[in-house]
Amino acid sequence: MQIEVVDSLATIPAQEWDALVALAGGNVFLSHAYLHGLHATGCATARAGWQPCYLIARDGTKLVGALPLYLKAHSYGEYVFDWAWADAYKRAGGNYYPKLLSAVPFTPCGGPRALAVNAEIRDTLLKAAINYAKDLGVSSLHVLFPPEDEAKAWQDAGLMLRQGVQFHWENRGFTDFDAMLASMTHDKRKRIKQDRRYVAEAGVKWRVSRGAEISDTDWNFFYRCYDSTYRAHMSTPYLSLEFFQRLGRDCDGAAVLFVGERDGEPLCTSLCIASGDTVYGRYWGTLEPLKSLHFEACYYQPIEWCIANKFQHFEGGAQGAHKLARGLLPTATYSVHWLADQRFAAAVDDYLARETIGVAHTLEELGESSPFKD
Repeated sequence: MQIEVVDSLATIPAQEWDALVALAGGNVFLSHAYLHGLHATGCATARAGWQPCYLIARDGTKLVGALPLYLKAHSYGEYVFDWAWADAYKRAGGNYYPKLLSAVPFTPCGGPRALAVNAEIRDTLLKAAINYAKDLGVSSLHVLFPPEDEAKAWQDAGLMLRQGVQFHWENRGFTDFDAMLASMTHDKRKRIKQDRRYVAEAGVKWRVSRGAEISDTDWNFFYRCYDSTYRAHMSTPYLSLEFFQRLGRDCDGAAVLFVGERDGEPLCTSLCIASGDTVYGRYWGTLEPLKSLHFEACYYQPIEWCIANKFQHFEGGAQGAHKLARGLLPTATYSVHWLADQRFAAAVDDYLARETIGVAHTLEELGESSPFKD
């Protein structure tokens, strides 16, 4: 087996790459079309602070393993926050950037990071990533949102484990949205009904398009909303219209676009990504703020669509305890971290021990506030 570093997926046939992804569950965020789309459209490139340096394992000419890696010049677009670490490192006289990162750019979704045909090759990739970080002389290596079993493997390889919290919805065999409401406590059911009534009384009606069905007109409107939302928060959009158009065209129906219209004119939109039995909430925007419109566009419409189309899970993205009242329950997430400076690593390890206790308490407290009767 040989391990090499590549800076582009253009050199790897999509069929070979996707066969490896399929062995790991077929997560669309790891597909050749999705990742290469980020690179080819300039969204995740060295110029944007995301320099691809993927570890590729081959047995002869056969692709048997891969680890998406980026040399990062900043910590934007990650959703596991290490800004305080970077600041402390700088104040101590060190250069925190560049760092190595294994993650799906701009996407806080869980899924495998080390892709391999067997556990032995996966473990070899893990060790190779640490050695690569040492060879480059970077400050650190970070792996974001791996599943629990892979997080444990990274921990066994010497990385520090960090926990976080997201909010996920689970389909409990609901026949429709009203059946879900019937399973909820009175106050939560009442709140959701009020939210939906406000939006309906404002005259907002919804239509849904998926994959190649999404028209250029709808993509243009979505991007207008996406761009304005970022700029309203004094930020610059990470992704381009070209990337979203490629997503709709090349990713086998993964894109699911909800468009809210009033008097026949588009008013707001939200974009979800469907993969396997899960739908991931990603972006939303509106031309006009209306009461409860965010909840309808980002949670109720996607959940209703999940029920109608037999999806089992809906992930609402990073953070947001307000999601609990909308039927999304707290779920532990994981990241793992290696720091080259052992003194700094000891300080971070001490911090993570205390943070982990706090996360456990948070999960327990949130779990006691379930919106469901049982």
